[in-house]
Amino acid sequence: MQVRGAMTEKTILWNSSQAPIPYPEAIAGMERQVAGIRDGSLPERVWLLEHPPTYTAGTSARDADLFNPSGFPTHAAGRGGQWTYHGPGQRVAYVMLDLTRQQGTVPARDLRAYVHALEEWLIRTLRRFDVTGERRADRIGVWVVDPVTGRESKIAALGVRVTRWTCWHGVALNVAPDLSHFEGIVPCGIREHGVTSLHALGHDVDMATVDEALRASWQPLFGSVPTPIEET
Repeated sequence: MQVRGAMTEKTILWNSSQAPIPYPEAIAGMERQVAGIRDGSLPERVWLLEHPPTYTAGTSARDADLFNPSGFPTHAAGRGGQWTYHGPGQRVAYVMLDLTRQQGTVPARDLRAYVHALEEWLIRTLRRFDVTGERRADRIGVWVVDPVTGRESKIAALGVRVTRWTCWHGVALNVAPDLSHFEGIVPCGIREHGVTSLHALGHDVDMATVDEALRASWQPLFGSVPTPIEET
């Protein structure tokens, strides 16, 4: 029996792609989804995937920060930020939501709160693996201190684009990528700090386990129930 005035939980499509998705294909897929969210023909969605080795340039990227000795494909991303690497072993989560309405703890049309919630989503996910992720006031992303070396390194990146208050792009969590591939860029324009991963910190977890942690951490922040759709 439904109680008058009771809050109902909003569902959101949630799926993962098993094969690596080329970056241009992912962009095209997000563009279609965002257009459908705006006109009401498609639902909101979180899309989990991996890319083949790729460097993407945000709107603030500088040519001098790209070295690319391996000749990986490069793409203009259209999101905020600078150069970012994507590749196997990194879990990318593309988040497509209607920000004209409240999303759980995120007030309507509040981009700062939305970015804060994405960071918190990653921090809570990392906590499930006994890893302490932290924010830094002067740089974007989620950071950890290596317990062995004491070095501060980035474990997750954020890159957001908003089109008429529908968000797309999202976050990238380093699970077990080839960290040497980050040497082809200055990641996010930050030269004085390194990049790390769950694997490098001694956590040998598979992508399915990471996906479950992301899913479990989602609802308390964004207020929607992840509804799995068929994996692609």
